[in-house]
Amino acid sequence: MKIMNTKYILGAIMAIPLLPLLYVQGKKIKGSVPRLPEAKGDTGSASVSSEKKIRMLTIGESTIAGVGVKTHQEGFTGTLANELASKLNIDIDWKVYAKSGYTAKRVNEEIVASIQEKSIDLIVIGIGGNDAFELNTPKQWNKDVRKLINNIQSKFVRVPIVFINMPPIKEFPAFTSLIKFTIGNLVNILGKELEEVVKDFEYVYYYSRVIGCVDLIERFNLNIASTDFFSDGVHPSKITYQVWAKDVSNFITQSKGIKATLQHNKKM
Repeated sequence: MKIMNTKYILGAIMAIPLLPLLYVQGKKIKGSVPRLPEAKGDTGSASVSSEKKIRMLTIGESTIAGVGVKTHQEGFTGTLANELASKLNIDIDWKVYAKSGYTAKRVNEEIVASIQEKSIDLIVIGIGGNDAFELNTPKQWNKDVRKLINNIQSKFVRVPIVFINMPPIKEFPAFTSLIKFTIGNLVNILGKELEEVVKDFEYVYYYSRVIGCVDLIERFNLNIASTDFFSDGVHPSKITYQVWAKDVSNFITQSKGIKATLQHNKKM
């Protein structure tokens, strides 16, 4: 953790002279990237005609909100539910709680409080991009994530919480090299911080593998170009959400702890 904070401090010192340029470039990008709506249909189900069922929530920022696809059914959450249902041979009811632009702090304060469900079996969280864009420090991020986990665990006891990969900001086509370097390095530092945070909690997991377009193309044998991974140069495209969800489903089903808990929680 100290090493990560040192890297952040050194990076911050180097970035200070570049802040005016970062601001100008960021404002230009914000004006040029189209404002895509969030996906529709925040509830759904995945059925394999099983007598057993679990309930899943996905929580987070724009990627979980499905910016870049029309419906959640064809995006990350719907695909994840379908993949898990098939791999675990269980039916899954799912619901999305997400908002574009939200940091870990806002997710905790505004989204978690709005969750109406009383009983849940799996929670999947996607955050980090907005915390990097807002230049939140590793220390603040650590504090906000811990509050988020504690808040969720006070509502849902012994329920697996899975943090998915941090967003691959260094590969965003719409971003300049300077923004990719500065914000991309910060999101990597926040990812390392998250990796340490989850070690202090039971039933909390983090899929720390860094997302890379070339890596996904090779692992899933995709016949697409790297640019096809993005809907607007920033947010994922439909194929990205679906491949990403398949990858996360593999992580979940290959984790003995998560799988055992889900098998135990299956309801008639």
